[in-house]
Amino acid sequence: MSDNKGKTVHEVVEELSQPGTLVDRVLSRFKKVPEELKDAIRRRLIKDVIELGLKEEEEVSSRFKELRKLADRILKVTKPAEEVLPEGIFLELVNELFETASKIEITDDEMIMIRDDAIRTYLRALVDPGEPVGTVAAQSIAEPGTQMTLRTFHYAGVRELNVTLGLPRLIELVDARKVPETPMMEVHLDEEHRYEREKALEVARRIEMTKLETVASAVDIDLFNNQLIITLDPGMLQDKGLTRDEIIKILSKSKTLSGKVKPDPNDPNVIVIDMPKTYDIIKAQKFRDRIFRMKLKGLKGINKVIAQRRRDPDTGKYYYVLITDGTNLSAVLKVEGVDPTKTRSNSVHEIEEVLGIEAAREALIREIKNTLDEQGLDVDIRHIMLLADMMTHTGTLRQIGRHGIAGEKPSVLARAAFEITVKNLFDAGAAGEVDRVEGVAENVIIGQIAPVGTALVELKMDPTKIKKPVSK
Repeated sequence: MSDNKGKTVHEVVEELSQPGTLVDRVLSRFKKVPEELKDAIRRRLIKDVIELGLKEEEEVSSRFKELRKLADRILKVTKPAEEVLPEGIFLELVNELFETASKIEITDDEMIMIRDDAIRTYLRALVDPGEPVGTVAAQSIAEPGTQMTLRTFHYAGVRELNVTLGLPRLIELVDARKVPETPMMEVHLDEEHRYEREKALEVARRIEMTKLETVASAVDIDLFNNQLIITLDPGMLQDKGLTRDEIIKILSKSKTLSGKVKPDPNDPNVIVIDMPKTYDIIKAQKFRDRIFRMKLKGLKGINKVIAQRRRDPDTGKYYYVLITDGTNLSAVLKVEGVDPTKTRSNSVHEIEEVLGIEAAREALIREIKNTLDEQGLDVDIRHIMLLADMMTHTGTLRQIGRHGIAGEKPSVLARAAFEITVKNLFDAGAAGEVDRVEGVAENVIIGQIAPVGTALVELKMDPTKIKKPVSK
């Protein structure tokens, strides 16, 4: 396209997506566009304008009519699937069909075959009555877990941060540990701050906890004058967005330092703090260490923030995300420039505390799935969802172990089979507990058929009600 010389494809896509452009004018002329495929038609039309070099409104209108006809044909063919498939799967099916059919010719018979195959696959994926879903889920997650690594890795694309992956991460998730081994946050920014590095760093400076030791190159004790001489690092001051006057103002807010902090008149990078005259060398050292650790700005718990550049797969535009070492979700969500709808923490307990149990359940599913995917292990999402449901269905996050789900089973034998066998049996005996032997584990222990599958159904016969054959 001659009008777009010198522009990247992503810039052209962004330009054509704006209101009032050629594609937008054509779409606004046709009101009745299928809601299921509205976005897909717009995307395909933009691609066609770029790839086919369409410039006139009538050319775009003609192509739109073809796409609209294709959309109607797909929706007509897939109508029976709408009644069987969940909404999300149905929308994915029609969008994939549209995307493919807009590039290559697909007949109605081929679409019917794809539709029927999708329905068959979905119905096969449903659980049969009597299926021991808990046992299957445990096996499906634990068996691939034996192939997982045991190391802590560097965070992808960020040299300075480590992240716990593999089996240690899976264990800390199912154990519902209060604090992850490597707490992290992925902080997404709003439209104003996400596209420029400087603006992203501006938000990062608000979040990252900066202590005096970060910006000071030296802190010396002058016992002769009873003073603490703090030499600031100009490079670090610039990096953290601080000035000497701001540091003096922050330190002066402390009751113990009020009126004792002053700038050095001879050096613009030196601060002088007066110490009590009664201080000896030991007290002066303790005073120095306490001052050294004083917080100047940022949020508690966030030790480091790194701006990571990423690319949006849909628009092709580059944007910045902040990766943090440490978590403080409630405070980060209130920071100006942060997008609270996308920001997330890898601490499930923190998510439960700030956003509630439903959000914690979603985070648990996402974290376990990501951990397994990162190791190249394909586990059906339904097993992970069942695990997360069991851990959160009481309204609080519980671990799988003896202090959580396994330890709260109503069956004495099932509890004893998990851990601390003797103690469980003694405690149950002392309390006079009764085991009704209704679960899988307890039936296996005593050698009975477990109530799963066909064994779930009991057939009984009453001989008194059997009709005797009438003799001729």
